[in-house]
Amino acid sequence: MAVTILFEQLTNSTLLNLHLSPEINRPSLLKTRDRVRLLTFGGTIMALREKVLIKKAEKFELKELQRIIVNREQLLILNRLLNDAYVIRRPKPSEYELREQIIRVINDIAKDIYGNSASCPVVEEFGSFSMDLFTTESDLDLSINFRNSPLIFPRDQKIKALRKFARKFYSLQNVGHVKGVQPVMSAKVPIVKIVDTATGVECDLSVENRDGISKSLIIRFITSIDQRFQKLSFLMKVWAKAHDINSSKDRTLNSLSIILLVAFHLQTRDPPILPPFSAILKDGEDPASVRKSVRNFHNYGVRNRETLGELFVSFLIKLASVEKLWHKGLCASPYLGHWTSKTWETKIASMSVEDFTDRTQNVARAVGKSEVEKIYNCIHHTIQSLSHFMNIKIGELKLKESLFGIDRMLHPSVPTSQPVAGHWGVPVPPQHRAVTTVSENVWAKQSFDHQPTKRMWVAEAVPATQSWGPIPPHHQFVATGPTNLWARQSFDYQPTKRTRVAEGLPATQSRGPGWGEPRWTQGWDEAHTGGWGGAHGSASMVDYHQRAQEMQPAGDPWERRLQQPLYGSSSNPYGR
Repeated sequence: MAVTILFEQLTNSTLLNLHLSPEINRPSLLKTRDRVRLLTFGGTIMALREKVLIKKAEKFELKELQRIIVNREQLLILNRLLNDAYVIRRPKPSEYELREQIIRVINDIAKDIYGNSASCPVVEEFGSFSMDLFTTESDLDLSINFRNSPLIFPRDQKIKALRKFARKFYSLQNVGHVKGVQPVMSAKVPIVKIVDTATGVECDLSVENRDGISKSLIIRFITSIDQRFQKLSFLMKVWAKAHDINSSKDRTLNSLSIILLVAFHLQTRDPPILPPFSAILKDGEDPASVRKSVRNFHNYGVRNRETLGELFVSFLIKLASVEKLWHKGLCASPYLGHWTSKTWETKIASMSVEDFTDRTQNVARAVGKSEVEKIYNCIHHTIQSLSHFMNIKIGELKLKESLFGIDRMLHPSVPTSQPVAGHWGVPVPPQHRAVTTVSENVWAKQSFDHQPTKRMWVAEAVPATQSWGPIPPHHQFVATGPTNLWARQSFDYQPTKRTRVAEGLPATQSRGPGWGEPRWTQGWDEAHTGGWGGAHGSASMVDYHQRAQEMQPAGDPWERRLQQPLYGSSSNPYGR
């Protein structure tokens, strides 16, 4: 008598029968034809299951969209509000240079540990900073990379290298240059955590994280295809941070999950704004190939006229609509550019976002069962606030508080609890703790490769800053401005009319490293108009409250042009 194996469809209403030979009860005797039938039928069931899931996801999203009544005037205000939030929350030029200086100093530490030889590793950034999607509060992810290292770097060798750095950091902690030194060797990826005392920037050092560096570069290149990808990713990270759901260690969404979900949303708009990553990576996943490939996709989403405000709302609605489908195996695939169905090591994840370079990995795997409820409580609360705003039940200020927390948005945190000091060096006298005013376009980066791996600085003729020891007289620093914030600028680059602000303040010579000069680069254009809801709007440069004067140019501080992705502009997509 034949054995009947029953497969239940996703609809839970129909049972499918498959009749196989009696020997199926004994796997060793399973006939070849039965194996073929089983595999074929299993593939059919998976395809059917995926098709049903995708249809449900699309249906639920449309249903959720219909629940929000769109007020055209309010949508215009929302678009301006989001663009203003983006402008205000973007890091200052000095914050770029502070992180670059930390990287330079840690590279000097590597030379101190290993000597200036072929065995000395190079410390390179990855993650949000290298993607240009970081905020003031973001960690700085760093990878210690050895030359000519094997493809698979042994774990014990990684731990050995990290312990060498940890010993050095402990000595620096004893003299107050760093704090919070914490080796985490039991983690899946061993790291050493430190906090730079002067800036409050937390650094996570790992070893041979070339995959992270590669992913970061790929995303950085892709942000040059359409400005809305960079803007929406940045704002969703700020939103998640404000709602305390942006931490893999707390089993919520990590930054890569958020960025890939945003990319997926833009891929699934009609018409699409971004292409599937598979199309971008078809000629290779190495940075050079990707950099060349993205040139073919500039203006890819030009036919889609949705504004930042429209995309912000529809993104949250997309997530809300699939809340009950994750546990059925629904997976967002930026590689394919559409929904798919997936299990991970025979398990269903709380949320599934496919890794675009290793499709066997779920970048949202850290999200826990109880934590996904917290994430969705935040999503539903935000959608409700947006709905109330559209119906003029709450005002703009209340909506800002709901989205980003107005105090944090308008007054980003600046480390003030620590003594003001030179970078991992000599304290700065109180009368010299101030903010410098500078002219724009002082410096810019050209290539993303770092030091021995070919990081290059463009021909702005910026003098190299020293990491240790006295600074030559022609690189002394003049500090001007408010006393509670400070930054330094090379004396060479301060225009005479701006140094007069100092009113005779003497130049100070620091034993610590120079900060280098801040950069002002060509900015994003305003958002596209039209699209969902039929609204029209653009970015506004309204100055709600005068933000701290750090690094502001003389003149109108809100008419500066903002930092853009390293490789993106309509006229010169791969340089500055």
